[in-house]
Amino acid sequence: MRTFAPGRESRNRMRQSIRIAGDEIHLLMTAMVFAVGIAGGFLAQLIGAPLPMLLGSVTAVGAISIFGFKPGGRPPRIPFWLRNFFIPIVGLSIGAAFTPGVLTAMRDWWPSLLALLLYIPLSHYIGYRAFVLLGGLSRPTAYYGAVPGGLLVCIAMGEENGADGPMLTALQFLRLILTVMLVPLAFTLLSGTSVGTAAGAVIGQTEGAFTASEIFWQVALGVAGYFGGRRLDLPAFMITGPILASGLGHLTGLLQAAPPGWLIQVTQLVIGVSLGTRFVGMGGRTFFKAFWLALLNIGFTMILAIGAALLLHGVVGERFEAVVLAFAPGGLAEMSLVAVSLQISVIYVSAHHVARILLSVTFARLFARFIPPEDDPGPAYR
Repeated sequence: MRTFAPGRESRNRMRQSIRIAGDEIHLLMTAMVFAVGIAGGFLAQLIGAPLPMLLGSVTAVGAISIFGFKPGGRPPRIPFWLRNFFIPIVGLSIGAAFTPGVLTAMRDWWPSLLALLLYIPLSHYIGYRAFVLLGGLSRPTAYYGAVPGGLLVCIAMGEENGADGPMLTALQFLRLILTVMLVPLAFTLLSGTSVGTAAGAVIGQTEGAFTASEIFWQVALGVAGYFGGRRLDLPAFMITGPILASGLGHLTGLLQAAPPGWLIQVTQLVIGVSLGTRFVGMGGRTFFKAFWLALLNIGFTMILAIGAALLLHGVVGERFEAVVLAFAPGGLAEMSLVAVSLQISVIYVSAHHVARILLSVTFARLFARFIPPEDDPGPAYR
């Protein structure tokens, strides 16, 4: 019986890519994308930008994605599970900030947590009206594009209710990416000096040594937090579960250290590259329209955040910057990284972003009945 061996082209294709967790990973393309991200990170570090590995990789990979470069002959892409694999490391780092003193301070946070009940619907409404009146977007696209949290859930809800998928996705991802980029840069400019990792701050530094025993318990609690958070259906369980597990470990004395700084830097790189690849396939016209609309929306939202910080930072006993960061409309993992890097009260910031995500999705569902899905005047950007 005659057997057929794979052709040369097929064998070459197999050597160029591997399949992990159901995703085909093109080796050359992946290596080149991460090389671009690393180069962007080092360049950002050279110019003194905060969170250089995060901001530099987002900018560099985002640029090649927007302009259609195909490293290795393919558009930039990394599997989504790779980002999810690193997210729990952020949670472990945040959990290291749990101390009895932090638990005592939590009792004073209720005014700013209650303020989210006003801040979220107000910022959502302002963004919605701006997208309709200034951007000419359909009402469903404007409504779900202006939700200040719950990115993936809002994209799914919007597409189910007649929103324009590409524009909605661009608005939501640009909200996250621009917030991550602009907030630490603004802190740097306002302070007049480099902050966080740009100034040499070591992320995740604690007094405890990162021994073999410490590594074992960090991994064990990270895995337990991940799966426990998923089982309990916690919001953003990939980070909130490990936060709670790590916090419990530090409060009980089982853990003495946080993940080392180099591991947080790698996490920043992976998250930054992942965000940068979100621009693949986005037309220039759609991108630039979404960019200025998202920038306008972030401007309005940050004005509200600054106002909240002026009113509340003395009441809750936290730094002005911490309250601004707690109300900034970025992602939980990304804003937590910013807080850790800038040496800001990371537990305070993370707690408010968990509440922001829950309230944003809840309010979006509650008021969606007032947005007619059939009201679609036609996107002006087409």
